[in-house]
Amino acid sequence: MRRSAPVVPGTPHQPSPSSAAESPAAAAAPAEAPLRTEFEFELPRGYVDENGTVHRRGAMRLATARDELVPLQDVRVRENPPYLSVVLLGRVITRLGTLPMVHDGTVENMFASDLAFLQDFYRQINAEGHTRAEVTCPSCDEPFEVELGGSRLGES
Repeated sequence: MRRSAPVVPGTPHQPSPSSAAESPAAAAAPAEAPLRTEFEFELPRGYVDENGTVHRRGAMRLATARDELVPLQDVRVRENPPYLSVVLLGRVITRLGTLPMVHDGTVENMFASDLAFLQDFYRQINAEGHTRAEVTCPSCDEPFEVELGGSRLGES
């Protein structure tokens, strides 16, 4: 169902393509940078596979709402809520070293320091670079920062 009338280029409410391109506002508008959806990382220790190969360099993509919702249905997460971060990271890590695939079993076998690194990295890239906000105390008017992120992945 259409809720508005169709727009025809060149009508009084819509400039024609040629006049829009010639307008000073169109010429002055900077081209918007493409959205970056994948971010590279290097693990502090590295994942050691069954052959003893250490994998440190990898990439993680931005999480979708589905990435955060699907693990909540996982029996392992229902029985053990902290397992959410393992399942979630297994969904968003797109590559790690020369491994053909990364999944929750991979994350499960990482060193604790690498898991903590990945949890922080996840929070950072999915919160547009940081999870802190500057606020002002209502009593004394002093500015300070507060942490907005939740204590576990998938919480905010």
